[in-house]
Amino acid sequence: MKNLKSGEFLIKETDPSIIFIPEQFNEEQLMIKQTIKDFIEAEIFPILDDLDKGDRELMKTQLKKAGELGLMGIAIPEEYGGFEQDFVTQMLAAENIGAAYSFSVAFMASTGIGTLPIMYYGNEEQRQKYVTKLATGEYIGAYCLTEPSAGSDANSGKTRAVLSEDGKHYILNGQKMWITNAGFADTHVVFAKIGNDRVLSAFIVEKNMPGVVVGPDEHKMGIKGSSTAQIYYNDVKVPVENLIGKPGMGFRIALSILHMGRIKLGANVIGAAKKAINDSVKYANERKQFGVLISSFGAIKHKLAEQVIRTFALESAIYRASNDIDHMIKENKASGMDKGLASIEGISYYAVEAALLKVFGSEVLDFVVDEAVQIHGGMGYSAEMAVERGYRDSRINRIFEGTNEINRLLLVETAIKRGMKGEFDMSTPAEEYYNNMENCRENSVEGESFVEKRLRYIRNFKKTALILIHAASQKFGRDLLKEQEVINNISDIMIQIYTAESLALRVSRILKENLKQNPEIYKDILAVNVFDAAGIIYKKAIDAAFSISEDEEAERIYKAIKSLTCVEGVNVKEARRRIADYLIEENEYKF
Repeated sequence: MKNLKSGEFLIKETDPSIIFIPEQFNEEQLMIKQTIKDFIEAEIFPILDDLDKGDRELMKTQLKKAGELGLMGIAIPEEYGGFEQDFVTQMLAAENIGAAYSFSVAFMASTGIGTLPIMYYGNEEQRQKYVTKLATGEYIGAYCLTEPSAGSDANSGKTRAVLSEDGKHYILNGQKMWITNAGFADTHVVFAKIGNDRVLSAFIVEKNMPGVVVGPDEHKMGIKGSSTAQIYYNDVKVPVENLIGKPGMGFRIALSILHMGRIKLGANVIGAAKKAINDSVKYANERKQFGVLISSFGAIKHKLAEQVIRTFALESAIYRASNDIDHMIKENKASGMDKGLASIEGISYYAVEAALLKVFGSEVLDFVVDEAVQIHGGMGYSAEMAVERGYRDSRINRIFEGTNEINRLLLVETAIKRGMKGEFDMSTPAEEYYNNMENCRENSVEGESFVEKRLRYIRNFKKTALILIHAASQKFGRDLLKEQEVINNISDIMIQIYTAESLALRVSRILKENLKQNPEIYKDILAVNVFDAAGIIYKKAIDAAFSISEDEEAERIYKAIKSLTCVEGVNVKEARRRIADYLIEENEYKF
């Protein structure tokens, strides 16, 4: 069975044997993971308070130390000073860096959006001049897209580049804001329109070029150690050879890099979530109330278990998607595509999954850190505790890399467009289920296993999504994307489907291949996740159904939704207690 195309999960099944699961990490990957964890423990955690004071030079020094260990070049080919690891390994690195609070933001900005536009779209001379230094930490990178009047609508930016009379430079003028690493970045990837162009181009600007002015750092709610400032470009003479790609390619570059940033953010927050879970359980195992440890309380166990369930589901989905991307990158390289383009085209192809996982991941982390503060009680509100920093630092992730609102619209729009363009046939099954919705529920078969039953439920969830997509498309036609509330309902259903299915596929392999010593715990995680997903999908689906129509058709869809989201009951109290008890016994996340 081949890996699915982007968005194709809505209409096709995946063989568990072809997905990648974290239980498969090899020795080299685990060594990279341990190197990162050791670096964070030794170099970052002891100075978090100093970093949060906004010491630009201290942050830059720590980034250079990471570069000396080779951590800045994990995604970069060897000929440019990197280690050229596959995408799954890049995501593992992103996950573990994610535990490092604001250092993680600075690190990911430089190694990702600050470096990879040059690596993926630049020419050989640009790669040799800049990527070789960015890969080792000698240079730190920044990505300059947002402007005061251009946020989500990036192409409305006013920054301009005018070709000089001698044709040797572009004269750059404009203002960028919310630029991560602005205070100390050596190179800026700057997006601007050339002359009267209506679309963006991309340029490499060096911080020491005359006319580059960096403003003071912004005072932010969280990620205080990350330098975030405005940058002004006043008649900056940018050599023509610093144009990345061709004139007018900037918007494509920006979108592709944002797809990459989204899915890597999805991995990044896993590390932050696991850190918050560890802080939660350790505190619960030390804090006594009414003469007993609070970890013995059912309400606390519920919180701990739910932290684990959502994080484990996110992790399962992230590495499933990352493996699909690796396969696409290999196919691109085999076709003769340039190494850099092969990578970014492989990543950006999975735009549906990238947007989906960015939304789900950022909201999982927000849930986890919020519950971490609650488990700590009054101490969680104190700056003495790590969870206070984690809570503040988490909030930006729902805004980074395109707001979650934009990404919810994007993932549905992209999936529908790909289905309509014929990359996969969404229309036929959607119409079939819609026309036969009274009888399209898939029922139990004799001898189905625990996981097979959950996968059957998920297939019914998919039918729910397809019925709604067909109904909404028929009702609103080309105006569908203006119906943002309905799109949001469908996007939330798709998120639940993809993450629940990814979790089920992972648990299937865990059980079949005997990969864990306590397999029943993973059945509990899957049972609770799918049971909860059924409830979420039911509510989102009926909201959409009655927003699409108020007549007999809505009632017909409503009855189908009730049938398609009906699953067997689960004793969620006992299942969560078993999950929490394992976490409490281990005193850290070891799932």
